[in-house]
Amino acid sequence: MTGALVLLLLALLLGGMLSIVVYTLRTGISPMPTLGAVRRQLLPLVKPEQEGTILELGAGWGTLAFALADRCPRAKVVAYELSPLPWAFCWLRQRLSPRPNLELRRQDFFRASFSGASLVVCYLFPGAMAQLAPKLLAELAPRTPILSHTFALRGWTPVRTLQVEDLYRTRIYLYEAGSP
Repeated sequence: MTGALVLLLLALLLGGMLSIVVYTLRTGISPMPTLGAVRRQLLPLVKPEQEGTILELGAGWGTLAFALADRCPRAKVVAYELSPLPWAFCWLRQRLSPRPNLELRRQDFFRASFSGASLVVCYLFPGAMAQLAPKLLAELAPRTPILSHTFALRGWTPVRTLQVEDLYRTRIYLYEAGSP
């Protein structure tokens, strides 16, 4: 019985690793957590009294989605993640420590409507940011805040830029929809 359990665990581990590789190839980026130093500088840019719907695009392991839900209890945080293993991790975390204002969606956010969002937060690679820009312009109301860390929206002028004092000198960009 012990040998069968070890084989089952190895198969699950291999399947999880394989799913990350497949979805990394499919989406162009692996799921990466938003590090603590970045979260500590990004979250104060979001008002705790924020209401409406906050979209977190590419939630990965949920480090930012859960922090946003905690910071903004009056807002609904909708976190999108396509890769099955990180999404399952978020789902399990939500079951063990629920945030009533957090909704997890295993869905391609490019196929979702951004209409009505009060804030968009993302940590995506440059190719996805380039694809995202026209969707943000087309679907968000003017002046809707967009927070991105690490990767900028090429051709857009941020309202504010912060640099995190971390190993990577991570940048956090605050944009407003309708003002590229």
